[in-house]
Formats: sequence, C-alpha cells, structure tokens
Amino acid sequence: MIQGTPGETPRSTPRDDATPLRRRDLRAERTGLVVRPPVAAPAVASSPSAARPARTAGVKRTAVNMAVITVATGLIATMALPGTSLVADPVANAENSIASGNAEAIAQLMATEAQSVDVASDVAVAAAFRDDFGATTVEELAAARAAEERAAQIAAAAAAPAYTGPGVSDFLANPPYPAVDLDQVVQVALQYQGTPYLFGGTTPAGFDCSGFVQFVYAQFGLAIPRTVVTQAAFGTRISREDARPGDVVIMPGHNGFYMGNGMILDSPRAGSVVSVRPIWTDNYYIVRFGA
Repeated sequence: MIQGTPGETPRSTPRDDATPLRRRDLRAERTGLVVRPPVAAPAVASSPSAARPARTAGVKRTAVNMAVITVATGLIATMALPGTSLVADPVANAENSIASGNAEAIAQLMATEAQSVDVASDVAVAAAFRDDFGATTVEELAAARAAEERAAQIAAAAAAPAYTGPGVSDFLANPPYPAVDLDQVVQVALQYQGTPYLFGGTTPAGFDCSGFVQFVYAQFGLAIPRTVVTQAAFGTRISREDARPGDVVIMPGHNGFYMGNGMILDSPRAGSVVSVRPIWTDNYYIVRFGA
C-alpha cells in the first residue's frame, strides 16, 4: 500500500506490469472475460541441412508405395490367370501332360484329390495316339456311296412289278415302226414318262438311261448297243445346230433323247422317273441313229 496525505482515503495500489502472466490468466479464466491466446509453435529452421532429411524421407515413401503397387498388381494378375494355369488348376495341367509321359505331372495328379473319376473295373483305359486314327478318302466315300446306291437299285429291281410285254429282242424281230422317223421317236419315247429309274432296267418296269434309249429305238427295228459308251460310238456325231428332237444327247456316263430348246428326256438316277428337263451341263454332244 502507498501512503497518501493525511485526510485522504487510501487507494488501492495499482498492480505492476510485472505481475505474473499466469496469475492474470487464471483470474481472467475464472471470470470468463479473457481467452488464452494459442501458444505459437516454435519456428522450424529452413536451412538446407534441415530440408534434406525431409526430401529423403519423401523419396523413400514414394519408393515404398511403388513397390506395394507393383506387388499388388502381380498378385491380381496371378489370380486372373485362366483355369489351365498350373497354380490355378494343377489337376488339369497334370492331365494335359499325361500323354507326353510327364512323370512329375502324373504324380501331381495322383497326389491331388480335387477331382476324381470312378471307372468301372471292366472298362479298359488306353492311350490314344494319332496313328490310331485314319481319315476316309474321297475315293472311299464315293465307293461307299456307290455301294449304297447299288444296294438300293437291287432292292428296287426286286420290288418292281413284273413286265410281261415285248422286250428289245421282240421288237427287233417284229418292229412296230419299219423305219426311223425322229418325230415318231419322240412320240414313242414320251409314252414312258413317269417310268421309275432302275439300274440295268430295259423295260417299262424300270429303265436306266441307256436301257431307255435302246428300248425305244428297238421299236424302230434298230439294234443299238446297250451302254452309253457303245451307243455313242454306234451313232453319228452331229453339230448342236443340226440336232433335232429324237436325236440322242451323250454325256459322260449318261444319255437321253434330245427334245430341242436345250431340253432332254431321260431316266436320270435312282429315285427319279423318266421326264423332260433342261440340260444342266455344257459337257455333251449329239449323235443321230439311223442316219
């Protein structure tokens, strides 16, 4: 306290600025009038020697992150491998190696019980090799097809109704038409439309191509050979421009009656009947009988 003059009321002595800060702060906190200012953080030195460790730590962290990403990518790629991978499916890989005699793969398959198959005791298991298999050649297929057709033709011949009318020899002995007339040949040949094809057939019970031609021309007293090749040699070859209906179209292995305008009357094949149809190939020529 400071002493005043006599008669004056004593005044409180002002506090010195040196009053401890902590005591003032506590007083202010109790009264709720003052908020303590935040304590400033100590300044960080910005010298090059202090910054170098920070940069080194950042590089190390980046390297570690890259290494982690690389490892994770490799793990994901491994998990995405197809099921034929040795790791993902050791049984499948071991099975694929059995044919090559890989003993290690066989042992791995036997040791892995992830997949098993029960085989009956009476079933024999044998290794299959490429040499055990053979391919059917074009010639063999053609021979098999010809054999099937031949069997069908024999069956059709057996099932064909019996023909009791005159045959080729009868016509040659007593021909209904004394001379070859191409217009008349066409009319006679058209009478047999619808006759079924029959291999080796020479009567209205069934015709093959050359048997049909022979049967018709026999009615004109003309004894022509039996097969396509011999009939072609028997006739006189003429140009297509000179061809008339009733002449004979010769093809490789087939023939029939020329009907004009690019048409043919023939007995084509098994399952078909005598009919008029367009000539389907340019590989043909024309012969004339009785010229």
